[in-house]
Amino acid sequence: MLRRYSIRWFLPTPIQYLSSIVLAVKYFKKGLASLGKGHIDVPVLDATSIAVSMLNRQFKTAGDIMFLLSVSQLLEDYTRKKTTLQLKESLSLHLDKVWILENESEIEIPSDTLKRGDIVIVHMGTMIPVDGEITDGQALINESSFTGEPLSKAVGKDDTVFAGTIVEEGKIYVKVRNLQKESRINKIVDMIDVNETLKAGVQSRAEHLADSIVPFSFFGFFGLLLWTRSLTRATSILLVDYSCAIKLTTSISIISAMQEAGKHSIMVKGGKYLEAMAQADTIVFDKTGTLTNATPFVQEVTPLDDYSRDEVLRIAACLEEHFPHSVANAIVKQAQDEELLHQEEHAEVEYIIAHGIATNLHGQRAIIGSEHFVFDDEQIEKTPEIVQLISKLHSKGASSLIYLAIGQRLAGIISIYDPLKPEAKHVINNLREIGFKKVIMLTGDCENAAGHIANELGIDDYKAGILPEDKAEYIRLLKAKGKKVVMVGDGVNDTPALSSADVSISMQDSSDIARELADVTLTSSRLDEIVEFKKISILLMQRIKHNYTNIVAFNSLLILSGLIGLLQPNTSAFLHNTSTFLFSAVSTKPFLYKKEN
Repeated sequence: MLRRYSIRWFLPTPIQYLSSIVLAVKYFKKGLASLGKGHIDVPVLDATSIAVSMLNRQFKTAGDIMFLLSVSQLLEDYTRKKTTLQLKESLSLHLDKVWILENESEIEIPSDTLKRGDIVIVHMGTMIPVDGEITDGQALINESSFTGEPLSKAVGKDDTVFAGTIVEEGKIYVKVRNLQKESRINKIVDMIDVNETLKAGVQSRAEHLADSIVPFSFFGFFGLLLWTRSLTRATSILLVDYSCAIKLTTSISIISAMQEAGKHSIMVKGGKYLEAMAQADTIVFDKTGTLTNATPFVQEVTPLDDYSRDEVLRIAACLEEHFPHSVANAIVKQAQDEELLHQEEHAEVEYIIAHGIATNLHGQRAIIGSEHFVFDDEQIEKTPEIVQLISKLHSKGASSLIYLAIGQRLAGIISIYDPLKPEAKHVINNLREIGFKKVIMLTGDCENAAGHIANELGIDDYKAGILPEDKAEYIRLLKAKGKKVVMVGDGVNDTPALSSADVSISMQDSSDIARELADVTLTSSRLDEIVEFKKISILLMQRIKHNYTNIVAFNSLLILSGLIGLLQPNTSAFLHNTSTFLFSAVSTKPFLYKKEN
């Protein structure tokens, strides 16, 4: 912009003309390239408008056209870079601590103290923190961050794995070859570019519309030229087009929406998810960590079968610490608070997704997990006394019960209480008010706990005791019925459902794989931001539609005025350019009122 006005104000007129011709060369090349492919599109119209203006010795008008086009390109580049930065942030590694094998024991250390040659232990549902070779174990890993391929890949001893990929099943020991800063994922992040598929559909449609109008502009130009024999009057049609303003205001509106979403702690991976959110009519929540605080605590430990309370808690913590999840963290923290030391006494642990953990403890099979896992899958005896005890514990308000069994006998029950987020009920009411017709909760918890929460929050429908694959199937069924579905989740067991939704949202403290797969990530733990995201998305679509209507109406009026001779080409071009700047300025306005602290 500074260069443009320096040329206009300080250089002699002949030099200004020469400068305009030099600057126009790139637009002529683009126009000729499109013609060479048999296309009559916006680059052809731009080149023709500039050329005709210069032939009429209207170099100022030609300069204004090129200036607007350059601003449009700058904004498009900015949109691309903005989305790229969002993607880079979502792909970057954020691992503060890792598990390593030292003296045949698993210990947790800060990730920045890792050295080449260390053996890193990667459990199910966690991200591989380094590039390296597998020395032991087998796993199914998700490499979609590299390949874009959603199918899992089986790996085993001597295979090479890379930082940023996710262990979906199994457990592996990885010998460090490259640390996080030197990893392949960081090199890819530095090179990443935005795919056209991340562009909002409305933005693509705006560009397509702009191209489709071009032939009519040429028909009007040649028709008026033949009718009036006046190149000046005919030029007024070429100098007023819809494409520049439509493309410019659409890009600016999307940039503004993404920036405002960022201010509300909402990281959006692409413009198309704003459009999908605006159209969504059904929202599905996971319970734990989403509607609840994800800060559960141990409410009560009930020992059974001659085990002491401390022994039940110690063994449970020893098993749960390998697979970080909010409930597991609560059990481990309780053991730490009570200073119950829990050295590794068990064999290798196996995580059964959405069910529990199994291992061998002193020659006996030890399991910990859900009621379905312990009593149905593992066939632990459920006596009338145990049924009565479970009912009693639920009546005390436990959010969920975790069962520990050793040697085919129930050793203890741990009552977990996870308080609801204080804003949850208010948020659900607000979501209905701004366009969601149905609010649904899916959870692996028991019927009693799920039903109590659904009633308290006023949720329309819920499914309890549901498996991860069933969550995904439920989402697909909703979509098959024509619903536009948003899924909000945070755990490993939510990832199939997140992948199936039209828009997937992960929470601040989500698992690595949930953040990896989600289209939108909240960098705040508050649910209110989902309401703000929906509002911004709706207002974005309204703004784009409003801009389109105004641009078409105003520019049509300018073309009509040129046709009947009311406006000269210079005046038409000036009004067209001025209106484009005004529409663009309006598109930068905030969508919401300033966020209050």
